[in-house]
Amino acid sequence: MADPRFYSVSKPLCLAEIAELSQSSLQSGADGKAVFDDVASLDQAGPSHVSFLDNRLYVEAFSKSKAGACFVREDHADQAPQDMALLLSDDPYRAYARLASAFYPLPPVEPGCHASAHIDPAAVIGEGCRIEAGAVIGEKAEIAPGCVIGANSVIGAGCVLGEGTRIGSNVSIVCSLIGERVLIHSGVCIGQDGFGFAMGEEHLKVPQLGRVVIGDDVEIGANTTVDRGSGPDTVIGTGSKIDNLVQIAHNVHLGRGCVIVAQAGISGSTRLDDYVVVGGQSGLTGHLHLGTGAQVAGNSGVMRDVGPGETVGGSPAVPIRDWHRQTVALSRLTGKKKT
Repeated sequence: MADPRFYSVSKPLCLAEIAELSQSSLQSGADGKAVFDDVASLDQAGPSHVSFLDNRLYVEAFSKSKAGACFVREDHADQAPQDMALLLSDDPYRAYARLASAFYPLPPVEPGCHASAHIDPAAVIGEGCRIEAGAVIGEKAEIAPGCVIGANSVIGAGCVLGEGTRIGSNVSIVCSLIGERVLIHSGVCIGQDGFGFAMGEEHLKVPQLGRVVIGDDVEIGANTTVDRGSGPDTVIGTGSKIDNLVQIAHNVHLGRGCVIVAQAGISGSTRLDDYVVVGGQSGLTGHLHLGTGAQVAGNSGVMRDVGPGETVGGSPAVPIRDWHRQTVALSRLTGKKKT
């Protein structure tokens, strides 16, 4: 259960309402009028809570759970406790996410501007925005209605934030155009110089003259950096989700719905088409192309293009089956002989 010092739960919901908003179906015999007031994990849930089973590793915990209701696939329904109401779903985790978002929606924006914030007279601030202590908004910046600018964050001159975008504390944004409903967590730096030098005895800096363009409904995790383009723009496609501590270099182009996991690094001018997934601590060299739906396993080093729908792993990254074969072969070569 969530700590009430930090999170406020909304009104209780009956089981029929829960099934509708979560796009799941009630198992035959479940009481649609039964009321539930929160979500919780299988081992912590009580009779008034809804939980979920998505991973087979937790079937035993599911069979012993005291949760009053649970999202579950139909093939695990026969392992439920006798008094548990079941919400059947092909994707229990997504169903749970919908319900948890209903119980714990983003808090409404409380409009206002702290006295210590500095807003340039030429900046445009929409209605209903919240500007917190120490924030700085530069000349001709445009902040659309309903935005939040966290404490000590800097929105540089000319930057544009779309409606409903929320910026955490200690964020720095320059040379950027940001869409609607974007969520940027604390410590993020967007639009700083890309790493561009003409190498030689004296490394000559190349001016970085592009922008960062971020689509709608993007989320960027804490302490991630997104460099502006060197001429072409750096682009983050609509609906993409970027974890903490990620580095995205100049001219990188992410398509729609990409997922980049923590500590990954993407070198300059690499293009990811829609719905590409890059695992944690992976590195992609520059000027690559990853096709739609490609996946990169964690801790991989990608040095070649990856085709649409292809999954790669290892360093240098190869097709995932080849990587597993290499791992097995190496293990056999280095393993001790039986006596």
